[in-house]
Amino acid sequence: MPNPAIPTAIKLLNGNPGKRPLNRREPKPRIRKPKPPAHLSDTERAEWRRVLRILEPFGVVTEAEADILAMYVAGYAQWVECRRAIEQKGLIVLSEKGTAMRNPLLKVADDAQRTMLRCMSELGLTPSARVRLVTPESAGDAFESFLNDL
Repeated sequence: MPNPAIPTAIKLLNGNPGKRPLNRREPKPRIRKPKPPAHLSDTERAEWRRVLRILEPFGVVTEAEADILAMYVAGYAQWVECRRAIEQKGLIVLSEKGTAMRNPLLKVADDAQRTMLRCMSELGLTPSARVRLVTPESAGDAFESFLNDL
């Protein structure tokens, strides 16, 4: 699978190492805190607020990322619900025939975790994703440094 495209602003800050033509018409969404969708549950809404408090200082969340954030909080709520049910019923449950089997909710929780991790990576919520982020403050400093080196 190919690497994700690097935004033009980051290519400029890095001096356009590939020397490929830059996309001067790349969309630039307004940096504005997205509003939570009306359909969110209480758990999802609480996680939405928590994550936005973390992301706001980075300046990377715009209205364009609202759907990614909504997918993350939906996965989070599903994961929490599964974890609670697994704690009550246990890791091993009895099948209809009375034989011991792995709790099927473990698969649902695992799928929710995968969704969460993909969204977290897109939003810069993992250590490796944060390394790739350029915040507005550091972006200005790096750009100033780049211009001074010319």
